[in-house]
Amino acid sequence: MHQQTNRLISLDALRGFTMAAMIMVNYPGSEEFIFFTLRHSTWNALSFTDTIAPIFLFVIGVSVTLAYTKRRRDGSPKGILYRKIFIRSLKIFAVGMFLNLMPDFNFNDVRWTGTLHRIAFVFLFCAIIFLNTNWKQQVWILTILLIGYWLLLTQVPTPGIGKVMLEPGINIVAWVDSKFLPGKMWQGTWDPESILSIISSTGSGITGMLAGRLLISELPPAEKSNYLMIAGLCSSIAGYLWGLSFPVNENLWTSSFVLVTSGFGALLLGALYFRIDIKGYKKWTTVGVIFGANAITTYVLADVLALIFYRLKFGAMPLNDIVVNGLMNIGMQAELASLLYALFFVAVNFIPAYILYRKKIFIKL
Repeated sequence: MHQQTNRLISLDALRGFTMAAMIMVNYPGSEEFIFFTLRHSTWNALSFTDTIAPIFLFVIGVSVTLAYTKRRRDGSPKGILYRKIFIRSLKIFAVGMFLNLMPDFNFNDVRWTGTLHRIAFVFLFCAIIFLNTNWKQQVWILTILLIGYWLLLTQVPTPGIGKVMLEPGINIVAWVDSKFLPGKMWQGTWDPESILSIISSTGSGITGMLAGRLLISELPPAEKSNYLMIAGLCSSIAGYLWGLSFPVNENLWTSSFVLVTSGFGALLLGALYFRIDIKGYKKWTTVGVIFGANAITTYVLADVLALIFYRLKFGAMPLNDIVVNGLMNIGMQAELASLLYALFFVAVNFIPAYILYRKKIFIKL
């Protein structure tokens, strides 16, 4: 634990609002009744929910630049930094495994991938890349990763099928997982947090690192905001155009998906930076800042609290079913009732986040 100082408020707000959105879509009142854009896309498409995880990785990339620039300038020994980076990545991965094992802790049927696992790898690779490269080299690495991933998925035939496939469970990404990924896969024959997608998801983090480089530059603040939003617009358009031949797909974390979602992240950060850090309109961001100050901790708490709010039965049904059914019985649309319960659960998670924030406790995994 440590106390935070000199935070970039817009970044904390974006991190926090993104985490709140992640909790909202992960825990609907009913899995059966969800507005279509609050669901993950079945395959090729882009819903609101699909944008949340990559924007969070974008934010991690920005944070890497802000956190390690001073250490590089101070001449901190790389060996010590590497050790801290590796330990932090290992802790995030371990917490992800703990959440996967809850509540039964059945080690014979465990999933070795997930949101926190991906965050751990992206943080690890991005931090190491940042400590050893300048921003121009990072652009080249990003380009190589995205083009290389595109060529891998579109030019390498799936073994056993003999041709290039981009369909669920029969593409090269799923094949690699079937050979090298231990444990069970989320969808049986494939997993959205796959081994190969670490390549492209690292690209999502690098785009954030480049945005962070812009934020610490000597440019006037208003120009930083403008350039962020211009870059975001260009990236989103480029990703859309690339997606005409290489589909925008979260499950495969395609290169076009990286460009579109990182573009959204840059647009949001640029707008928030202008509104909050330049213009000083901060009151409305309080909820985001509080969630963002302990984002991963809040994510972990949400998984733990879900055991009470979604699994513990009160009478014959868990609380979420009682509330959603009650709202439906008084005439509310089922999807709206499910969303309201999800927002209620977000509010429940805000309580421990607020307590930590008020006590100036910031837990860094």
